[in-house]
Amino acid sequence: MNVVQTPSITPPPSIYFVLPCYNEAEGLTQTADALSAKVVYLTSTKQISSGSRILFVDDGSKDTTWQIIQTLHERNRHLFGGVKLSHNRGHQNALLAGLMTAREHGCDAAISMDADLQDDVNAIDEFIEKFRSGNEIVYGVRSARKKDTWFKRTTAETFYKIFEWMGAETIPDHADYRLMSREALDALSEYHEVNLFLRGIVPTLGYQTSKVYYERGKRAAGESKYPLKKMIFFAIQGITSFSTKPLSFVTGAGLLSILIAFGMFIYVLASLGFGHTITGWGSMMISIWLIGGLIMLSLGVVGEYVGKIYMESKHRPRYRIETTL
Repeated sequence: MNVVQTPSITPPPSIYFVLPCYNEAEGLTQTADALSAKVVYLTSTKQISSGSRILFVDDGSKDTTWQIIQTLHERNRHLFGGVKLSHNRGHQNALLAGLMTAREHGCDAAISMDADLQDDVNAIDEFIEKFRSGNEIVYGVRSARKKDTWFKRTTAETFYKIFEWMGAETIPDHADYRLMSREALDALSEYHEVNLFLRGIVPTLGYQTSKVYYERGKRAAGESKYPLKKMIFFAIQGITSFSTKPLSFVTGAGLLSILIAFGMFIYVLASLGFGHTITGWGSMMISIWLIGGLIMLSLGVVGEYVGKIYMESKHRPRYRIETTL
């Protein structure tokens, strides 16, 4: 007797949308409305399960961000959740707190994105499609940087090239708009360093990955939380967290300084031999400033690494959750 086998239908996955927030009161309601509409659509079309959630992570905001998150939760307890950190710990720690909370609540995958609607919510459909086809990590990659200023575009491209040249792995034009499966989140939970740079950590996890290209939009409201100062600090954080090549540069700078000093010594001997008058002041000042600058630069690079070792050795918690909705 022939037995007819009924093909198994994979149930729609439970997806948590994790959005770190810091002083996002101006545009948070607009973001919640746009994302909730997308979640309702994906649920109705059976692309994701009804157990999917939108999880806002308040990173110690000083405005009414947390009050808005509470209002959203009261409006729809089934859809909106919230995590309030007891103190401002920075974007990367807030994002990690949200991802680990989603993992603890048994999601099949988590999609991290910014709370300012710059990450295109319409790209989520393709994220889900690629995840359901077997990809454990899906990266959101900007298709173009036409809306960026020349300075921001140039510095971003330079950073990715330097990062790659130093031997660290990253995805060019990818920020933190990504999907991570439960298995990938489990792997991420095993990384315990305090100096977090998720854009560098996630590519090292392995697993099958894919990319979704999208056009990054303008902020829905408010101002960017990443001014030039924070961008520079973030770049230094990323480079020193994944490469020791800057320490090699210190050695190279020291050797260069010695060669210059040796060259100056030969120049002085030659000048004495030919009877030239040596004023001395100019060459001495250049040498002092050059050597002094190299020493200070070298101490600064070494100090960055010593500081990181110091922070890691204390084993302090990366964040502390005050309230969970």
